Amino acid sequence: MSVILRHKLPTQWLLKQICYSTSAKSSNDAASAKTIPKNLLEDKQTANLQKENGAIFDKRPFKLHLDKDKTYSWCLCGKSKSQPLCDGTHRNEFLKIKLRPIRFKVEKTGDYWLCNCKHTTHRPFCDGTHKQQHIQDAVK
Repeated sequence: MSVILRHKLPTQWLLKQICYSTSAKSSNDAASAKTIPKNLLEDKQTANLQKENGAIFDKRPFKLHLDKDKTYSWCLCGKSKSQPLCDGTHRNEFLKIKLRPIRFKVEKTGDYWLCNCKHTTHRPFCDGTHKQQHIQDAVK
């Protein structure tokens, strides 16, 4: 009987570790990172080299239906009235905005989650950065 208990205890402990450990969550994050779409224009423009992040517009992403052959401009400055897409607000000389929109295309037509916190590392697509505490605290 004690031999059976020895085998059951480590198995139960292992299941708890898999379900609740941060290493199990990070492997899920790695899997979800693979599902982040790619900007087909990323290597054809320099706007994605801007190191600064824009003003946080919202602490949640925006779901938008995008077409395959269309070019879009994602607002990086965070001041556009037609978020998450650019409306040209950055061109206003009096606002002195240095950030420029990110031009992008998608591989296939469908629904995509675009970042509204403007802190994603996979511009313009949401990568979950908005879940960080400093972003959640910034927008009430």
